[in-house]
Amino acid sequence: MKKIFCFGELLFRISPAANDAIANTPMMLFVGGAEANVATALAGWNVPIKYCTVLPDNFMSRHVLHYLEYKGIYTSSILFSGSRIGVYYLDRGADLKGQMVYDRDNSSFSQIKRGMIDWDKVLQDVCWLGFSAISPALNENVADVCLEALEVASKKNITIAIDLNYRSRLWKYGKEPIEVMPELVEYCDVIMGNIWSANKMLGISVDEHIHENKSREKYLAHAKRTSLEIIERFPKCKVVANTFRFDSESDDVLYYTSLFTHGQQFNSAEFTCKGVVDRSGSGDCFMAGLIYGLYKKMEPGEIVDYATAAAFGKLQEHGDATGQDVLTVSENKKINTENAIK
Repeated sequence: MKKIFCFGELLFRISPAANDAIANTPMMLFVGGAEANVATALAGWNVPIKYCTVLPDNFMSRHVLHYLEYKGIYTSSILFSGSRIGVYYLDRGADLKGQMVYDRDNSSFSQIKRGMIDWDKVLQDVCWLGFSAISPALNENVADVCLEALEVASKKNITIAIDLNYRSRLWKYGKEPIEVMPELVEYCDVIMGNIWSANKMLGISVDEHIHENKSREKYLAHAKRTSLEIIERFPKCKVVANTFRFDSESDDVLYYTSLFTHGQQFNSAEFTCKGVVDRSGSGDCFMAGLIYGLYKKMEPGEIVDYATAAAFGKLQEHGDATGQDVLTVSENKKINTENAIK
């Protein structure tokens, strides 16, 4: 069976422990990284998945490999080079846009260059390639390696999916996203993001005043316009997904998404909850759900419902990667849809 292939930097995340555990465990360490989170979710949903990153050749990396293999991820494509695994520090319960610090300069992955990975070999048994805009944000060499991978994958007719994650803290090497991302997105069949990341990275138009009304109908209508503009500009793209998550000061969360394909938009219900366990990795979980649904050839409405339920469920889990199985996601989808705002 052909595999899904995820490429990106694996990171260690360090966060303060929960208040009730802080006396014995002041800090918690998690294995993270957007593409590793996607791979972990897909493996948990019984999809054959390969993961490629770059790690130093030391005992910690071997423990990471054992962890990934325990999760059901194929690790034969992982390259050993350099001297350190990247780290990021995230405050308890914080969003990645909030109390977060990166420590990934000179990481093994950030030092990758063209020619270091034999893409023809690692992609020989692959039908999907997934990556995110976080990798090309690191430096020009990593961006060039992403392009190298996409060139080979495209020649092999591999379906290519990208998550337009925008991390302002990373774009520091003299290039703006708009100078890098369009060339990569030209190869992509599936694009996930939101109306703001599409504007920042691809130059897609955005209504600067849309927040004034905060209308779900207007946000979703804008998502449709964004999707149409993306597909017109990048004709290889056949699927565009947009996610919307709004956090209130009272810790309420509103979450809904849309999926545009074959000239139609499919919208999820709007999910809401009081309080979040961990905001990190929810978008990665949606990306995994999107790939899962398309890989399984589900109907578009089913895909957006599954991916949304998975992402919403991730908000109530500790750590970067989801531990939900298919039955859990399906049950959450049923429960949350029945209680959701239509």
